[in-house]
Amino acid sequence: MNRSFGDYNSIRDRAAAEAAARESFETANPLTAVATLLGRKWHLVILDELLEGGPQGFSALQRQIGGISSKVLSESLSDLEEKELISRAVVCEKPFRVEYSLTERGEALQPVIEAARESSV
Repeated sequence: MNRSFGDYNSIRDRAAAEAAARESFETANPLTAVATLLGRKWHLVILDELLEGGPQGFSALQRQIGGISSKVLSESLSDLEEKELISRAVVCEKPFRVEYSLTERGEALQPVIEAARESSV
C-alpha cells in the first residue's frame, strides 16, 4: 500500500488534535490531570519511594522499587521531571552520577500518596 505524504500529514494532524483535546480537558479538570499522572503504573511508586527514602540515584531507586526495567524507570523519571514533580541533579561527573529528589510540587502530593498507601486494597 502506497501512502502519500498527505496521508501521513493527515494522521499526524489528527494525532496532534487528539493530544490537544486531551490536554485541554486535563487543564479544565485538575482531577483528571492528577489521575492521569498518578494513574501510570510506576509514577506513584517512584514518588512514594522518594518521599520515604529521600533523594536517590537511578540504581538505588531501581533496587528499592524492584520489578521495574531501566527503560521504564528512565521514561517515568523523565515524565515526572517534565511535570516538575521531581528534580534531577548531577552529583558527580566522573563517574557520572545523578540524584533524583522531590520538588515542592512533588512534596505537596504527600497526603495523596499516604492516603493511597493506607487505602490499598
